[in-house]
Order: sequence, then structure tokens, then C-alpha cells
Amino acid sequence: MTVHSINHRISLRSLTINKRNAILANLREMAKVGIVVFPGSNCDLDVYHVLRKVLKVDVEYLWHTKQTISKYDAIILPGGFAYGDRLRAGIIAAHSPIVREIRKLAEHDLPILGICNGFQILVESGLLPGALLMNNGLQFVCKWTKVEVVNASTPFTNMFEPGDMINIPVAHGEGRYVVSEDSYESLRRANQIIFKYKDDDPNGSLAHIAGVSNKGGNVVGIMPHPERASEEILMPFGLKSNAILIFQSLLKFLTNAQITKLPEVQS
Repeated sequence: MTVHSINHRISLRSLTINKRNAILANLREMAKVGIVVFPGSNCDLDVYHVLRKVLKVDVEYLWHTKQTISKYDAIILPGGFAYGDRLRAGIIAAHSPIVREIRKLAEHDLPILGICNGFQILVESGLLPGALLMNNGLQFVCKWTKVEVVNASTPFTNMFEPGDMINIPVAHGEGRYVVSEDSYESLRRANQIIFKYKDDDPNGSLAHIAGVSNKGGNVVGIMPHPERASEEILMPFGLKSNAILIFQSLLKFLTNAQITKLPEVQS
């Protein structure tokens, strides 16, 4: 039985510290997360490391041809260059066997996160609205930036507050988010804009959008890389980041447990 199928909530407040920690450890092990690997993925190892080594979550790699993924409680599509970004970023991967299965799971409210190239794949597959075009400078951008949390009620943002800031790196050539004016208004009214670039938009996205969700809020795409800002060793000198809360939010959502926020990491 996976955490996704459990329909009762465990109260941890009245337990001793040792017993509470033991239950939390068991809950983490019960939650099973799948990381999709395409030919050309290059951030799958990073996401695995954060979930397995830092947060102690049960996680497995899922090859893009896999068609049985119902045992997983959440799916993450990591960054990279799936199929070498041939034709355009994400379009070939969007038609892979595993994405067909992910589409089915999305309809049943399973949490699905796309990071960078994963975001592009979710857009190309129709699981997320809009399009991701070449950066307005027509160059690959790799730098640290800052994003604002707009919607703190998704499975990936529930440990934030609206307006929280995240120092986080970007690394992409096709990250300029665009959508029609009518669709933008629909996204805004439905609270589907999850993250926005603050002060420094690295790619020229419409309304500085850095991440969006589907209407149900269970499918989220983010262009920056939270896995690259989740440990002290990765931080530039003098910079702090709470990006790991994106993954901790998922853990909280899956386990229904009281999760203590990890402190901001800094160099």
C-alpha cells in the first residue's frame, strides 16, 4: 500500500520525540517517488540525491519506456535535454510511453513536478498550459535569480507563504513562458501562476512567470532548479536559499505529517 492510498491522518503532536521521529521515518519510506529519465536527462541524479540522501524519501528512476507507474505517489520530470532538444525542447519526450501514463495519473490528482526540461515536457504534452520559447536574448542563460511564491497551496508549495522569496539558479535556452492574453487572465484568476521572477527576469517570460500549474494544482512546472539550491555546498558565497521546501512540501503532502522546515542553506 502506498501513502497515496491511505485515507486517514496520523496525529503526531502527542507522541514522544523518539516515537514521532520513528513514525516520520516510516512515512518517508512509505512515500515512493518516481524520477523520469529520458535520453539526455542530466538532473535526474541531483533530484534523486536531494530526495534520497537529504530527505530520506524512497525514490526510484523510471526509464522513459516504462508503462506501469501506478505504484508511485508522485512523479518528477527533471531537467536536461531530452532527446537533445531536437525539433524543440520537450516535444519528442512528450510523446513517450511514460508521459502517456503520467497523463492518466494526473487525472487522478497525483502530484507531478516538472523542472526546467521537465516543465517543457509537461507543456508540450498538454498537461500544463502555455508554451516555452527561446529566451528573449536568444542565448542560454545560467545564473542565480530570485523567484516569488505566488500560490502556496499546491503539493509543492504548501510549506511556503504567498510572497516568500527563493534564491534559485536557472539554466535554460528555451524558458520564456508565453500564453495568450485571455489564457493569462484565466491563469491569474484560477491561481495557476505558482512562481514569478522577482526583479530579474532571465528570459523575458510573460508577467515574469517562472512556474504554473494545471487547474487541479497537482501538476506544477518550474523553470529554475530547486535541486541545485538544496544544500550548503551548492550555494554561492553569502547567499541563502529555502528551495528545498519545494521537496519538503511534497513530503508533507504525501505523509500528512507535521514536517519541520529545514533551515535555509547558505555558503
